Amino acid sequence: MALRRIRRPPEWGTDPVPENLRTLRWFDFFVLWSSLGVGLLVLAAGTLLVVFGLSLIEALIVSIIGSVIGSLMLAAAARHGSEAGVPTMVSLRPILGRSGSYAPTILNVFQLLGWAAFELLIMGYAAAVITNNIFGPWTAVLFVPAFGAVVAALALGGPLAVVRDWLERFAIWLVYISTALIALGLFTRLSWDARPMPASFQGSTSLLLAIDLVIVMPVSWWPLVSDYNRFARTRRDSMIGTTAGYAVANTVFYVLGAALLAFGLAQTPAEGNFLAAIGLLGLGALPLLFILVDETDNAFANVYSTAVSIQNLAPKRRQFWFIVGATLVATAGAGFLLLRGEAIGGGYENFLFAIGGVFVPLLGVVIADSFLVRRGRYDREEFFDRSPQIRWPAFASWLPGIFLYFAIVYQILPGFPPVGATLPSFALAGGLHFVFAKLDQLRVTPKAPAPGGGDD
Repeated sequence: MALRRIRRPPEWGTDPVPENLRTLRWFDFFVLWSSLGVGLLVLAAGTLLVVFGLSLIEALIVSIIGSVIGSLMLAAAARHGSEAGVPTMVSLRPILGRSGSYAPTILNVFQLLGWAAFELLIMGYAAAVITNNIFGPWTAVLFVPAFGAVVAALALGGPLAVVRDWLERFAIWLVYISTALIALGLFTRLSWDARPMPASFQGSTSLLLAIDLVIVMPVSWWPLVSDYNRFARTRRDSMIGTTAGYAVANTVFYVLGAALLAFGLAQTPAEGNFLAAIGLLGLGALPLLFILVDETDNAFANVYSTAVSIQNLAPKRRQFWFIVGATLVATAGAGFLLLRGEAIGGGYENFLFAIGGVFVPLLGVVIADSFLVRRGRYDREEFFDRSPQIRWPAFASWLPGIFLYFAIVYQILPGFPPVGATLPSFALAGGLHFVFAKLDQLRVTPKAPAPGGGDD
């Protein structure tokens, strides 16, 4: 009997998702974005709040503020892309122009490959901790290709399969259980008002820098938000599920990361390894194992959206090979970092701020255009044939926002008040775009003839 041919999973590239496939409800998005809002890398980012000198109660406050702000920005970024049924990089064409959208596309591909490499890196470290370095010093390196294969399989399955067949039926519930176990294990063992690293605290500067760091995590997802939210049943489902899911998860895991580092420092002051601290809670390997299982969906999103983003540059090419290529590059990157002995630390912090500097101002441009300039009124053809090559108002607004962000973070502007970098750069880019876009509309809109005018 002839063997049945294995069916290839469907691919959704740059073309709009048909109405019959826009079926995801608010709960689906709550599960998806709460899953993407948790993970080992978020715990690692949470440890930086302690490095900035914050107490755990201060870490909780800045995590709530930053998560709510960032999650609202993330959900708002999905508005016109999800309504048109197109991925995020394609949704930028009416705002930046078709050729103009290539700049953030290329930047997005690099950041996604970086994220995927960091995900596989920390998954390798976690596997080494769980197995007690079963293969010696090479344990983490040997686990990375295996995780890469799992991530590639999920990416080839596509978003609908991952959300409903993997997350909702299995992975997300393990994460909720592991999170509760870790939180219970930490709750009574720590002083919430003491500063684990008091010498690092610089008053309001540390607090505002910490809020920036929390906002960066949800903002880092906005360049791919419509890759998934284009499957939304309604705009309301997309907005509520995304905001609530990500805000809750991001808050909890930033605080847990900070608490784990504080606990680790209390146990072994010279090291303070947050992965090892999970083991010191006396809960066994299960909580870390459960988080590791769910970590695959974060890497899936980075690999899948790398392929979707590249299709903005080459829409007729198959997604399959882009997924395979992205997985291989990320796996090689993680292996290289492991062989170098790279840990999650200063390099990761700089990576987060680099993402914020590039994509926060662009998000200001996108939200200003979608909510204030065009108010969501985009014709379908503007995403494709009628898209102009480039729109100058967007770039004239985006670039000053980038400069302001890095000038604040790296203190290039002397005497600038310590208000953080995210909101000023977002507001500057959004405000400039509103003004420049209105001027451009006046320039290209023909004037109506005066009443009673014309030739006699």
